[in-house]
Amino acid sequence: MTALFIAGAHTDVGKTHVACALIRAARARDLAVDAFKPVVSGFDAADWTDSDPGRLLAALGRPLSPEALAAISPWRFAAPLAPPMAAKLEARALPLGPIVEAARTWLAASPADLRLVEGVGGLMSPMADGATGLDLMRALGLPAVLVGGSYLGAISHTLTALEVLRAQGLPVTALAVSEAADPDAPDFAATVASVAEHAHGLPVLAAPRTSDVAWADRLLTAFGAGSR
Repeated sequence: MTALFIAGAHTDVGKTHVACALIRAARARDLAVDAFKPVVSGFDAADWTDSDPGRLLAALGRPLSPEALAAISPWRFAAPLAPPMAAKLEARALPLGPIVEAARTWLAASPADLRLVEGVGGLMSPMADGATGLDLMRALGLPAVLVGGSYLGAISHTLTALEVLRAQGLPVTALAVSEAADPDAPDFAATVASVAEHAHGLPVLAAPRTSDVAWADRLLTAFGAGSR
């Protein structure tokens, strides 16, 4: 079995887009796949179909039920802020320990061939009280797929996040550059090529904002994933 952490170089760069593509590519290979996004903010409890957990459940082919939602994202907050800030607005504490324990329990219990844990925000975004996404990654020790963007300035954000992970001794399996929705963003292919030039041999894949998951299938091949 393979477990991967889907980490972001910045907020809203496409972590869930990459995770969903990997899920669909794995299912196309007849592999069992599962996903866990323990914390989510900016969550509308009245309409969550297009939320991150909603999109993950749809990719997994599961019903958008309250039970499925609670299982995939136990900590949900309404304000579109860093989770500990959103939690404070709801008078709730958000310690890191229970999040780590929930992720470890989920990893141990899931029988899937591919298990994905998705972070929240960017690598150094506050994730819990006094803790960042990097703290969760250190606690779990999973190999990461680092997701970067293609907006102006994204190359610096992506390479900085990559250096942080390497300095922490955390394994990075691949880097996915997610296509920006802004039509005025720098050329996508040129951005991917520039990131690859500075990635020192790390597999770098373009993640276009389309329904085509051929690139995600190549990413599975890079992980050594086969078919059933």
